[in-house]
Amino acid sequence: MHKSTDIGAYETKTRLASYLRKVQAGERFTITQRGRPVAELVPYGAAGRDTRPEASRRMQAFMRKQATATGLDIKALIDEGRD
Repeated sequence: MHKSTDIGAYETKTRLASYLRKVQAGERFTITQRGRPVAELVPYGAAGRDTRPEASRRMQAFMRKQATATGLDIKALIDEGRD
């Protein structure tokens, strides 16, 4: 995971060109509003690459915690949802 620096929304708006140059150089920023994170400013395409493995890990962990459904008639369930 990459380290990012927190910056306020007002500061981001005021100095956007400067932050965009820094992002082009590989820096990452978390934009905050009243101290709470609301957005990330990252190099184009970087967000998807970083979040996919994490999303996969979270989905696998979720699936391991779920009980296996047994004794269900899958065809009946599918037909029930059809109009």
